[in-house]
Amino acid sequence: MSVQLDVQYACESQTGLPSVEDFQRWTDIALCEAGDAEVVIRLVDEAESRELNHQYRGKNKSTNVLSFPMELPDELAATVDEIMLGDLVICAPVVAREAAEQNKPLPAHWAHMVIHGMLHLQGYDHIADDEAAEMEGLEIKLLQQLGMANPYGTDE
Repeated sequence: MSVQLDVQYACESQTGLPSVEDFQRWTDIALCEAGDAEVVIRLVDEAESRELNHQYRGKNKSTNVLSFPMELPDELAATVDEIMLGDLVICAPVVAREAAEQNKPLPAHWAHMVIHGMLHLQGYDHIADDEAAEMEGLEIKLLQQLGMANPYGTDE
């Protein structure tokens, strides 16, 4: 299983961003579906993040990661070899600011945001408490496989 990844750089500064190889490793480890998948990661500034968050979630502020799952009609989905999971829009300045505020290593926070978004693309959610526990548990497990600490700061 692997992810066909397209990383788009739409942010002003590319300083401190993970490498394409890092993004590839994180998306591959978070792929729970059987088979191969296609994903786009778009790295944006706060203005684009705010605009998309307002348009699609009704929240007029920038956010760390937005997930846009691909929804193909069944007859079209049956004709493709790879699962088209969708797009992740990650706001680089928000991720950097959160890592600093939460005293987390920047690469670990980036990995968490990619894994979190990938799980959303695969149908995981955290609205209900039981769904949140399942999703967070999976995030913790995947990050531990990468040698990274629990992002929620508990000893699970």
